[in-house]
Amino acid sequence: MVSRSLLILFVGFSFFATAQVKWMSFDEALTAQKTSPRSIIVDVYTTWCGPCKMLDKNTFGNAEVSAFINENFYPVKFNAEGNSKVNFNGNVFENPQYDPSRQGRNARHQFTAYLGITGYPTVAFFDENANYLAPIVGYQNVQQMEFYLKLFVSGDYKKFTSQQDFTNYFKNFKAQFKG
Repeated sequence: MVSRSLLILFVGFSFFATAQVKWMSFDEALTAQKTSPRSIIVDVYTTWCGPCKMLDKNTFGNAEVSAFINENFYPVKFNAEGNSKVNFNGNVFENPQYDPSRQGRNARHQFTAYLGITGYPTVAFFDENANYLAPIVGYQNVQQMEFYLKLFVSGDYKKFTSQQDFTNYFKNFKAQFKG
């Protein structure tokens, strides 16, 4: 009886342990795209941002969301105020004003500015050729994230010619992820 309980516990932990997005750097995603084209999703966050932590835990921690992302995207986690280097479109983006001794807010990274991102969290989508598609600003729950994930993976966004097209698509979307 004890061994059966341990097996159930182990399987349960294994399920939740696999419910994680396999994050990489932006440079790693661009390199991966060269051999196996896929869209890129970028979680642009800051260390002090409460909604960023909620997005990580509640949305990216959801088994269906993380599995869909891992299967269809190159997922990037990018600190909007961090000190990493990003090589994109022939430019090197850094954060020259980054101060590692600062607690809380830090200077905005050049790549964050290049993307025009001013609010956190923001989820940025790039197509399979690394073209910047759209920033989705703010916390997104599981079903909201599902909408955007499927919109960009399917390529349906290419069919929109007006705001009304988007509105109709949104109204007709049926979320399937639980959470």
